Amino acid sequence: MSTTAVLHSEWIKLKSVRSVAGSLVSVFAVTLAVTLLAFSTIGQAEADNEGYDPVFGAFYALNFGQIAAISFGATALSSEFLDGALRISLAAVPRRGLFFAAKTGVVGALALAVGLATGFGTFLVGQAFMGEYAIGLGDPGALRACVGSGVYLALMALFAAGLTAVLRSGVAVLSILIPFVLIVSFVVGDVAGGAAQYFPDKAGQQVLRLHPEGALGAWTGLGVTALWAAAALLAGWWTLRRRDA
Repeated sequence: MSTTAVLHSEWIKLKSVRSVAGSLVSVFAVTLAVTLLAFSTIGQAEADNEGYDPVFGAFYALNFGQIAAISFGATALSSEFLDGALRISLAAVPRRGLFFAAKTGVVGALALAVGLATGFGTFLVGQAFMGEYAIGLGDPGALRACVGSGVYLALMALFAAGLTAVLRSGVAVLSILIPFVLIVSFVVGDVAGGAAQYFPDKAGQQVLRLHPEGALGAWTGLGVTALWAAAALLAGWWTLRRRDA
């Protein structure tokens, strides 16, 4: 089977699984819903605070959107480990490396497309409620953050996909990553000091800041997140090659 045919089959499989498609749509829907709620009620009040970062603040809802992105990556891979689905997939595509590359490639492409739409959408919708505090795409850091937010969401989805291939359980991955990005990253960050800036979420979110904090820049921070995702995908590929279907 050609690479194009494998990619097409993976696209068909992903969009036909309701939970996978739903989690992908949720990346956009949840982020926009939180943006509407937050910016229409307390947006301008927050902007009046001393030290407020207008660029980073514009992407507040991404804290919730990243959970949906992680869920998308996890469910997209975990569907292969249910009811013998992986055996059927490998019977159609015996080359495990090609199968895994096609699967994660489609996951990454879909997450990037939806992530970019989410980044630009949440920025534009949020700023519509900011009145005199509003910033535009031409302001420093704004366009970079919109593009970077889409890349960040795609990388978090791929990170989750790689871990799911290792653990063969979407539930296990979600049980690890969701508490990590919502709680552990902040709690451990206060204890770990400078080392915490290299966590996948904290590093990647530097691209959302007007002035990145710590030793990492906007794009180097995103590069650190990309290394986390690459390591997870490499581990997932190795696991898939070594374990029985």
